[in-house]
Amino acid sequence: MAPLKEFDFCLLIPCYNNRAGLLRSLQSVHYDTARYYVLIVDDGSEEALEVASLKTEIDKEMSLYVLRKTVNEGITKALNDGLKWIEIRNDVQYVARLDCGDTCAEDRFYKQVKLLNTNKQIVLSGTWCVFRDPVTGRGYTYRTPTGHEAIVRGMHYRNLFMHPAIIFRLTTAKVIGYYPEDFEYAEDYAFCWCLLNKGEGHIIEEALVCCEISDTGISLRNKRKQLKARWKVIKKFAPHTIRKIAGYIRLLTLFLLPVQVTLWLKLLKK
Repeated sequence: MAPLKEFDFCLLIPCYNNRAGLLRSLQSVHYDTARYYVLIVDDGSEEALEVASLKTEIDKEMSLYVLRKTVNEGITKALNDGLKWIEIRNDVQYVARLDCGDTCAEDRFYKQVKLLNTNKQIVLSGTWCVFRDPVTGRGYTYRTPTGHEAIVRGMHYRNLFMHPAIIFRLTTAKVIGYYPEDFEYAEDYAFCWCLLNKGEGHIIEEALVCCEISDTGISLRNKRKQLKARWKVIKKFAPHTIRKIAGYIRLLTLFLLPVQVTLWLKLLKK
């Protein structure tokens, strides 16, 4: 039996010029302080992030580290650099994700760690999410299938794992070689497919993460590039031909819809 790691998980947060959002995210984290730590990958922010000042501003007990990059190289490289840093330490079982500005329910990590501890076949856990515009207050809940087989079917059409809500086994991530670097704007989608090819996935049927949205956000601004990247992912990883075709038709429909219409349709389903 493999020995227990010193920590349950590392929370990996990339940051680029979003100190205020980072502080909100850190404030929302709740877990046994002796059983986790946070790694922030500062991806070349104009104002360098420093551990001491961050700890003063969040005013809570937390093991915090900053991996400073002097040049902005994008989220995929930042995440992979962070995972390599965690691999060298070799002291955690799992890696959790969160993005600057997104916040967690108090019991998020307790529930996800318990799930992975008690189900060794599960390599990737997600949760439902609430998406909310911080200015208007408008939002919706992103609900998905929760069991592995239903997740694999659904992944042919969309990424069911919201990136800021995932937690995964570090050993499995090492086997697949971390985030694929040839799927810009859909690196998380490709990463989740790679993990699902090595083990089971599960999504907790509760909205345990709140993500910020707006019609000027990066994901929506780059909608068409993101949809093209998602098709590359489906084309490479999706195993079922008929579902793959259906996934392409769905992406084509989204490609033709204006950004504001896409957001409006999501808000209707709240």
